Amino acid sequence: MNITTTVDGTSARISPCGEIDFDSLPPLRAAVDALPAQVTDLQWDLTHTPFMDVAGLHLLFTPTTGCGPEPRATVTGLRTQPLFLLLMAADVNPALFDLSRLLPDIPPADLRPALP
Repeated sequence: MNITTTVDGTSARISPCGEIDFDSLPPLRAAVDALPAQVTDLQWDLTHTPFMDVAGLHLLFTPTTGCGPEPRATVTGLRTQPLFLLLMAADVNPALFDLSRLLPDIPPADLRPALP
């Protein structure tokens, strides 16, 4: 997996290229842990991520063990399979997998209709 990190002031973008699974989780976590302390906003650009398993849920919804506050994370460039996984997780447990946090254009779970 190739990982590109771009930092601009208090914002950072991490762009993985490849599948997100448990083998790619450690280097992705390391990319987050390596961000400068001033980063408060993190954007995950998943444009080049065709597949994501449960490791992607851990990456996006479980805080890292690094020191300091977690940056506010958003996701862009979701392809079909990763988006489906996020929607399914949010449907199963909307309190744990709150997509309004990751996808600012998605209303909170209590304002969304349930998936069919």
